[in-house]
Amino acid sequence: MTETADREILLVPHTGRASNVSAASRTAELLTAAGITVRVLSQHDPRPLDDDPVLCPLPRVEHTPQAAAGCELVLVLGGDGTFLRAADLAHAQDLPVLGINLGHVGFLAEWEADSLDIAIQRVIERDYRIEERMTLDVTVSGENGEVLGTSWALNEVSIENLNRRGVLDAILEVDFRPVSSFGCDGVLVSTPTGSTAYSFSAGGPVLWPELDAILVVPNNAHALFTKPLVVSPRSTVAVESLSSTSPAMAVMDGFRPVAMPPGARIEVVRGERSVRWVRLDDRPFTDRLVSKLRLPVAGWRGPHTIGTHPHQN
Repeated sequence: MTETADREILLVPHTGRASNVSAASRTAELLTAAGITVRVLSQHDPRPLDDDPVLCPLPRVEHTPQAAAGCELVLVLGGDGTFLRAADLAHAQDLPVLGINLGHVGFLAEWEADSLDIAIQRVIERDYRIEERMTLDVTVSGENGEVLGTSWALNEVSIENLNRRGVLDAILEVDFRPVSSFGCDGVLVSTPTGSTAYSFSAGGPVLWPELDAILVVPNNAHALFTKPLVVSPRSTVAVESLSSTSPAMAVMDGFRPVAMPPGARIEVVRGERSVRWVRLDDRPFTDRLVSKLRLPVAGWRGPHTIGTHPHQN
């Protein structure tokens, strides 16, 4: 029998729909019945939590680096945006994070809502494995070299022009050597995990998450050489903006911003701390890609020799 003494889990639900609240309530009910303490991340609108008899009495915490302190796991119920916010809390405490998809695509989620009870039972029994996912560390400096801010990203760093009537004049640098200068809407620096997110929409390639690499994708750049680059995970990727150009913003994972005034410089390197990603099955990334993006595979026959490939039925 699984030991549950002093076990605690941080529940991070997206409460925008009644079905999501029901899923969160069911999750809390199963965990507490197993003797596991549940704390809940506070929501912008507290009414869905207040109105649910299971969720209402549970302790709530704000989104701070200490939110998951003392927990064994961060459990996410929602889509990719909710997962990224929960990963921020798990990363701060070096804890595993498990996503159960209540959204649409839910590329970052490990499990789907229709098998919620099975997933929670696996958590109760600690029947899962942990996969390390690469992150990025980010430093933004001013024109005189002063540090304006630091942050990190699981998916991507998006350097975005704040003046929509013009372009951001930027210089891309890899390993402290200039690569190209161009006017652009911005530049995306992504991990393999984030290659299916914003950088994919901007024309970047899909990178398998087992790959250690940094992906650089200029966003609507006006220049001859603006193709995506895949560089070494040991590289330092930098983007400088000209002193005469527009102000910009570096946004990590869509919600952690650092201002970049004209003449600023951003440096991106492999993160010192990975995200500890909970896996409940051994499904290959190829299957996830096909399923989530609904890719057409009709007519596929596969290898002729039966039983020689580990995921062949």
